[in-house]
Amino acid sequence: MDLKPAERWIAIAGVAVLSTIAVAGFAIAIYAAWLFHDMPDAGELQDYRPPTATRVYAWDGTLIGEYSKERRIFVPYDQIPPQLAQAFMAAEDRNFFKHGGVDVGGFSRAMLKNVGNAMRGRRLEGGSTITQQVAKNVLLTSDATVGRKFKEAILARRLEQSLDKQQILELYLNEIWLGYRSFGVGSAAYNYFGKSLPELSLSEAAYLAALPKGPDNYHPIRNKGKAIARRNWILDQMADLGWVSRAEAEKAKAEDLVVQPAPKRAAYADADYFVEEVRQRGTATLGDRISEGGYYMRTTLDPTLQTAARASLMDGLEKYDRRHGWRGAWGHVESLDEGWEKAAAAKRPPSERRGWRAAVVTSAGGGVRLVKDEGQGSLTGEDMAWAKAGKGLKVGDLVFVEQVAGTSSYRLKQIPAVNGALVAIEPYTGRVVALVGGYSFSLSNFNRATQAMRQPGSSFKPFVYATALENGYTPASVILDSAITFKGANGQDWSPENYEKKFYGALPLRKGLERSVNAMTVRLAQGVGMKKIIEMSKKTGVTRDMAPVLAMALGAGETTPFKITAAYAPFANGGRRIEPHLIELVQDREGKVIFRADKRDCPRCSAGFNGDESPRVTAPGEQVMDPVTAYQITSMLQGVVQRGTAASVSQLGYPLAGKTGTTNEYRSAWFIGYSPDLIVGVFVGFDDNRSLGAGETGSQDAVPVFIDFMKVALKDKPKTDFKPPKTAKFAMVRGIREAFRPGTEPKVAAPTPTGGPISYGDAWPNGVPTGQPSPSEPQPRQQPKAPDISGLY
Repeated sequence: MDLKPAERWIAIAGVAVLSTIAVAGFAIAIYAAWLFHDMPDAGELQDYRPPTATRVYAWDGTLIGEYSKERRIFVPYDQIPPQLAQAFMAAEDRNFFKHGGVDVGGFSRAMLKNVGNAMRGRRLEGGSTITQQVAKNVLLTSDATVGRKFKEAILARRLEQSLDKQQILELYLNEIWLGYRSFGVGSAAYNYFGKSLPELSLSEAAYLAALPKGPDNYHPIRNKGKAIARRNWILDQMADLGWVSRAEAEKAKAEDLVVQPAPKRAAYADADYFVEEVRQRGTATLGDRISEGGYYMRTTLDPTLQTAARASLMDGLEKYDRRHGWRGAWGHVESLDEGWEKAAAAKRPPSERRGWRAAVVTSAGGGVRLVKDEGQGSLTGEDMAWAKAGKGLKVGDLVFVEQVAGTSSYRLKQIPAVNGALVAIEPYTGRVVALVGGYSFSLSNFNRATQAMRQPGSSFKPFVYATALENGYTPASVILDSAITFKGANGQDWSPENYEKKFYGALPLRKGLERSVNAMTVRLAQGVGMKKIIEMSKKTGVTRDMAPVLAMALGAGETTPFKITAAYAPFANGGRRIEPHLIELVQDREGKVIFRADKRDCPRCSAGFNGDESPRVTAPGEQVMDPVTAYQITSMLQGVVQRGTAASVSQLGYPLAGKTGTTNEYRSAWFIGYSPDLIVGVFVGFDDNRSLGAGETGSQDAVPVFIDFMKVALKDKPKTDFKPPKTAKFAMVRGIREAFRPGTEPKVAAPTPTGGPISYGDAWPNGVPTGQPSPSEPQPRQQPKAPDISGLY
């Protein structure tokens, strides 16, 4: 049938329209298939938990650190204050509890605007509900595309079918990025205000609700005005919705916005070395989960002792450094008019020294000016004399100073070149209550307590004497201290010599250990056999490998401060080796215990009390020496403190034992000391192992650090004596009450002189027992010595 021209064109137009619709439909179908082919499953969120920070606590509950990829503290919905949730809904989605995932009106308006925005190349608007934001944050990317918005809307509907409103809001408030290194409201409350969620005021809650729109836009310091305006708008919205009264809103609006200057991982900041060591040990057990699993980790740290340890070590290293002179300014500027502050700010003082400030020297008489107009004044006369005796000072020098309280005078400060470590361990449990791995973690995170392998010098000698007491020797045994020469491995002769460069003749074991006599110790090691000494070293944990040469008896092997401090535990606890640990307990986010340091079985510990005897729990640790041997060594090491190389420790007035150590050429200084309840190891030395200087011994460098620390550790503690084992037998040996294993005590004890115990000088005149002939003192033989093993005092 022929069609008229007009009809023909109508038919053609109709076909074209239908074809266009078909093509468009086909295109839309292809686009939809492409768009949704990889749509994530909203049901995954039923078991979803966002990555959460592992929080690390001291034994008393003090927060000491966090490990996290995203700093987040997960807070269950029932622990989120309703007012905080309302603030976020007022800011982001006031109809949250009414819609089904998409606010149709708001979404439609946003999409219409986004068509124009896309054509103009502008950023797309949101119009997203809280449910849509959860879908985007957890399941999608943040790409600003129309396709992503469609996916977001569809996933939001699916989320509403999979989760209830409370679960969605819980996810949102814990997932959202709020700036200041904060993911979720829990960490934001802590980082911005230093508070937990229940402690937030209405004003503070409203400010947090302002942040999802853009944390940088409403930064509380850089953009404080905009931040307050946004906060106040949210408060008005809450009042309009009836969630707070108008009076409450106005009162909150009148408050200033005050936040912490910077987010903090923990208010307690003296345990950086300890926290990092815990992280490394935790990672070895938990892997990467440690930074995202939300674990609760209780450690063994005692904050009071840790702070004392850090302060004591830093003070001790600074005192050593000051004795060795002013090394000069760390920087210099030519002009004091401009630019000097920028140069001064380029180097920061140790973060642990919070009172130190960078300054420039303004006059030859010691005038100084601080950066940021923080003050000016002059150096003390004492410090000027110290500087002049060293490298001197000149105008334009950049230095660190610390103000003398209440004056305009300043102390000149210098970062020590020397370093060290301090470890404190409970001998019965192995709990590490304090650990400092260096002068400053902010300057060097190398942990010298656990990583620095050094010769322990004479601090190793107690293990030699313990081995002897375990193998037939007794406190009544006498060893000759005289010149002795051995052939070294390099073909040279080796003649061990004493610190005083003289010999003392026949000495009892006690006096040899108290005076740290080298030649006598080598003779003792020769009699016992190095094989047995090496075995004792391994059993107590000093070291795993040790060459079977006599020089090792003087501490020529290598160990770490952490290991040798823990190895002293058997002397204090009755002969048991303990496993030192820093982590006491780990729980997952549900509160389930996944690690406990104490592995001992405790039958009936969980049963209720029924009047029976309490459960008996075995003592921890392997028995590595006889309890009497342990007490004998402790008694001898008490002599070291009372009248030996660590006599200055006796000023503390408590029962204490310990041993000093100084290595070849004064490279390292040691003191390992202990009370009945605490073992403390102190090490001082340069990182490059160069000499500390003539006379810089364990008594000079390490003992003062121990004393300062123990003044805090022993404060208000009872003066408890070391308890001897029940099996010990006692006898007087030349005026000293000595412990013996049953059957080894002298058959006839030497008579106790009238008036009680007498001094060594009276009991052993000229270094030989009273009543015995006094042979002439052997003269030192001039023999070549091996420079790497002599001088271990």
